[in-house]
Amino acid sequence: MPQWLQAGAWGLLAGSALLVGAAAGFFLPVPRKVVASIMAFGAGVLLSAVSFELIAEAHEQGGLLPTAVGAAGGALAYTGANLLLARRGARHRKRSGGEQPSEREQPGSGSAIAVGALLDGVPESVVIGASLLAGGPVSLVTVVAVFLSNVPEGLSSAAGMRRAGRSRRYVFGLWTAIALVSGVSALLGNTLLGGAPPELLATITALAAGAILAMITDTMVPEAFEDAHLLVGLITVLGFLTAFALSHA
Repeated sequence: MPQWLQAGAWGLLAGSALLVGAAAGFFLPVPRKVVASIMAFGAGVLLSAVSFELIAEAHEQGGLLPTAVGAAGGALAYTGANLLLARRGARHRKRSGGEQPSEREQPGSGSAIAVGALLDGVPESVVIGASLLAGGPVSLVTVVAVFLSNVPEGLSSAAGMRRAGRSRRYVFGLWTAIALVSGVSALLGNTLLGGAPPELLATITALAAGAILAMITDTMVPEAFEDAHLLVGLITVLGFLTAFALSHA
């Protein structure tokens, strides 16, 4: 199988976890404490992947300066885009309670939430595609980390969308589209970055890492802390250690 097609398939697999989580959040009465606990675990998994896979790889490829510039740039770009989307109703897009606005309460919030979901998913997918450029197999740790974190993201967000009165067509149309975009993003990440110098690859990898880290703290941690409270730290560490064990298996 061509490398670019492998990249797309792995990105699609990781993105499909959003649909799994969305189905659970939309159709099952999952208690908010359970949602928060799963979100905390997913946050820990992603934190480990960012630390030991993305930032470490970027530093090895290009050194400290490209890594630092890329990570800071990714965090800045994500935060700026997120601030704009928050003003249009997407601030609580991953919250499972009644925080998400309905279309009646804030017209255009549905579109903003869709763009926000896209913003959250693209950096992860690009990294999956770029991980194949070294000539070896895909970084399974990154794929597993993204998959495991996508389940609670889809679950929590879909539960909140249901409470905000959004239709089944909107919810599953959105997450199906994001899963497909994840596959395309991984494919493009592999195709467009092929032959790039190590410093550029390091910067792009770190940029994605910075965006993911900003996303974790801005959208995942608040939902986890809201209901898990004193257990959130312990559950996050368990997720962190799970991904760490996978990366050193």
